[in-house]
Parts: sequence; structure tokens; C-alpha cells
Amino acid sequence: MRRLLLIPALLAALLWSASCFAQARSQLGPLCTTETTPADQMIDACTKIIALKVFSGERLATIYFWRAVGWNKKGNYAQVISDATEALRLKPSTAVYNLRGSAYFDKGEYDIAIADFNDALRLGPPSGIIFHNRGNAYRSKGDYAKAIADYDAAIKAGPKSAFSYQNRGASKRALGDLDGALADINEAVRIDPSLPQPLISRAVIWRAKGEIERAIADTTEAIRLAKAKAPVNVMTPPGSVLISAYTQRGLSYEAKGDAAHAKEDYASVLEGMASDAGSKANQATAKVRLALLKEADAAPRKTAAAPAAESSPAAPPAASVKTPAPAPPAAAAPAAATGRRLALVVGNGAYAHVKALPNPANDARAIARSLRDIGFTVSEGLDLDRGTMQKTINDFLREAARSQIAVVYYAGHGVQVDGRNYLVPVDIEFRAGARMTDAMVDMDTIMAGLDDQIRTNILILDACRNNPIAPQLASAGPSRGIEAGSGLAAPASLGSGSTLGAGTLIAFATAPGQVALDGKGANSPFSAALSRHVGTPGLEVQQMLTRVRAEVVAATKGKQVPWSNSSLLGEVYLAEQ
Repeated sequence: MRRLLLIPALLAALLWSASCFAQARSQLGPLCTTETTPADQMIDACTKIIALKVFSGERLATIYFWRAVGWNKKGNYAQVISDATEALRLKPSTAVYNLRGSAYFDKGEYDIAIADFNDALRLGPPSGIIFHNRGNAYRSKGDYAKAIADYDAAIKAGPKSAFSYQNRGASKRALGDLDGALADINEAVRIDPSLPQPLISRAVIWRAKGEIERAIADTTEAIRLAKAKAPVNVMTPPGSVLISAYTQRGLSYEAKGDAAHAKEDYASVLEGMASDAGSKANQATAKVRLALLKEADAAPRKTAAAPAAESSPAAPPAASVKTPAPAPPAAAAPAAATGRRLALVVGNGAYAHVKALPNPANDARAIARSLRDIGFTVSEGLDLDRGTMQKTINDFLREAARSQIAVVYYAGHGVQVDGRNYLVPVDIEFRAGARMTDAMVDMDTIMAGLDDQIRTNILILDACRNNPIAPQLASAGPSRGIEAGSGLAAPASLGSGSTLGAGTLIAFATAPGQVALDGKGANSPFSAALSRHVGTPGLEVQQMLTRVRAEVVAATKGKQVPWSNSSLLGEVYLAEQ
């Protein structure tokens, strides 16, 4: 779906001319260097040839290249990179740089992939295939202008390139040009009606336009085509086409309100083999969406509410959850953000067993009020225990399936464990031998549940305060992967050069791994600045965060510098322009 293969000019006729190899060449040679050879046979044949030690230099580089192709068919990108690197050591070539760059792409390491594609173009001659593949990497980084320029070059070199039309269309869709995107993808369908991938891309556009039945029809046909004939391009990650098709159809069914068919499709996504970054992200989303739908099925039907029992003065409630409040009639959504706009706001400060924080509840109230004032429907939770917090989040994620903008704000304790971020409920209690992560809420799960190409997601975390685990480390024993003294940090997925799901911005109250201040007044420095600026009319969200950053730096005398990472698709306005 994403990548194209460039076959090197040095092939079997030259490779198998050595007389010392005459006895085995008729069996091993064609198996190693024929594109249609099954992966395991290709790898085995190439490995045996390498073991014979009859080739060196350019010829040996070609053997490593073909073994890398075999590994690529299996989705083993670490081995692809290893063999391609050895081939490049022996003899640099455009084909090998392209193959290694494509493997880095599928691992989600887009900057390294672009460097390899640049080297391939530098060696020349210019190739439409290399431009196409580099365009894919730019698109995955959110640099859609560069992606479109590369697809333009690929189409100029090969006007019948259905995949280049398809991916140029996907880039135009990301920039909001739905009609231009539809024209490109229709051209891809016209060039090769047997390809399922353009139909999947077109389904995303139909769903963005609100034409759900068309989206379901296109993904259904894509699934039929993918099952009828496996992708012939060996560079297509194993299982990726069906995983993508089932994911998009599941999201379409869920948008339609057809939970039964959505659950079936999400289950099919999880049955697939995910080797590339895109397929793994799709499976993470399907896993969360399926769990949410199953949880809704298991929930008891609502009955008339019984009279509330009087609570004991000595036992205050552990959590306070406010149901979503409708937007004020006068607060119309801005033109750039039409459709349902939802927000989840949580403030946890009344911790029972770790250091309490005085301000998160105040912070949450202030942010919730500011978002309601600009037209958001807000679910607000204060001082939530684990069960209530998870239910509140799950209810929000189910509602967000039909929203166009979803905002999540959290104030309270947060920690990073083994590269994953967790939000800390107020009833957290750490005991020796217990799995600490079971008592917290996984932020990656929230992000997976929101991941959708047609929705804008804004996640704001004022949760980098002192790590609540630190005092318990000595008594609970060593905890691998936990940084004492600081809370949340950048998601591990961002550390390797990969980015957030398209249309997502995540903002932290301070730089990764640093400590944010709870503040001496009624609010933290971050939430105080955020509540002042979030409702500014006509202020684009990233400009708004820049103002918040400047104000926090000034208020803390440089001790706290807010940080954000964005893959937003164009300008986003939370308040009316």
C-alpha cells in the first residue's frame, strides 16, 4: 500500500557465471533472486549461498539485497535493515538504500527513512519509485507539502502510478482538500480497479464528508479484493491491507451506530498479523474500540434513579463526576471546527496514600468552565478513584467516536513506566510485589481510542508534577523503567522519530522528564495561563499554546517550560474566530 520496490540491475546472469558455483547455481540462484520465491525459501537459498563464500564485493552485496527482500516479505524489518546495511557496506546502490529506507519507514522511523531515500536519489538516476517512497515518509511526518511535491515527481515519471495518485490524494485530504483528494483517488481506482488500497483511502474521504454508506461500500469491496488476491507488491507489509480495510469499515459502522458489525470488524483487525507501524496503530485502536463496545453491551440498562442516600459527614465521596453539560446556545462552533466538539476534563488532587496536590480540582473547574464558554460539551471529573476514572474515560471515548474535535485535559499526578505514560487515580496505593501499572490509567490506551484520521484530538496534560512513586520505591523494591523525581515524559513512540496519529496534538505542562509546579495560588501556573487563553476568539490552538508557554516561563522565572508535539492537519481554532 505504501511502498514500491526498486530491483537492482545486477541480476542472475552476471551473478551465476562463476564456474566454481556451477553445481549449486541451478537450484539456489533462482530461488534467491526471483521476486516471486516464497520468503522462507528465498532466505534459505540466499543464506546457503552466503555460507559458500564464493562471492565478494558487488555480487555478495546482491545476495544480501535479495535476502533482505525475503525478510521484508515476512515483515522482519530489523533483519531487512541488517542485511541491507551489509549490502551497502559492500556496494552502495539506489535499490538497497530504497529497501532499507522502506524498512525504517515501516518501523515508524521516518527521518532515517528520508535520509536513505535522499541517498538513493543522490546516487541516481532519479526514480519515480524513490520519490513516491520519500513522499510516504514526509506524509507520515505530517509534512504534506513536501509529500505532494514528491508524489508530483513520481507521477511525472510514471503517469500510471495508481499508488502515487492514491497517496497524493491522502495528503490533500489531510490538508482539508477533500474534493482534490477524491479526484486523485478516483484516478487511482480508474488506473487499476483491482487494487483494494485506493478504495480504503476513498472510504476515509466519504466518512469525512459524512457519507457513511459509501465508506462502508468501498471498504467492503476492498476486503473482497484483498481476500481474492494477495498484494503482488512484495513491499506491502504482510496483512496490512486487510487490517486497514477492517479498521476503516469498523469506524464507519461505529459512526453509523451499528455496533454489532463494528465489533466484528474490530475483531477481524486483531486477528491480522501486524508488522509495520501503521498496522500496529490500527490494531491498538481496534482493541480499544472493541473493548468499549463490549463494555457498553455488558452495562446494565438504565432504570429510574433511586433517591440518593444521605452521606456520612465522616466519609466524603471519593469522586465527583459531572455529566456532560450541553453547550450554551450562543456558543456556536467556528467554521473551522464544525460538528460535535467534546471535552474530558479530570482533576485529581485528593490523594489518600501519596502526596496530595491542592490545585488540580481548581484547575479542572477552570478549564471546564472555559471550554463550556466556547461551546464544548464537557465531561468533568474531580478526585476520581481508579474505577470511576476508567469509566469516565471510557464513556468519553465512546462519545468521541462521533465527534470532530475531542479535547482531553488532565491535572494531577502522572508517571512514566517502561516508556508508557500513566495517569494516577486518587486511591493509588503501592505495595511490594503488586503490579503498579494495574492501579493506574494508561495514557496510550486513551490515545489509541481517539486515533482516527478524520478527527482532531487535543490532549493537554498538567501532570508532570513530582513522581508519587518516589517515596514508595525503597519499600516496594526496585522498579525497572520508573524515573523517581519526575512524572510524565514524551511518549516513547515519539523518541524514535515517529509521530502522533494524524490530527493529534499533545501538550505537557513542562518539558519531558521535568517537574511542573502545582503553584502557590488557586491554580497551577500552566492551568492559570491555559484558562486565560483557551477561549481567545480567532486564536489558532498552536498559537494559543505559544502564549501559554511564554506566560508560564515568565511566571516561573524559567523553571517550567511547557512542551508540545503536533500532527494537526492545518489550523485548528477552539474558540470562535
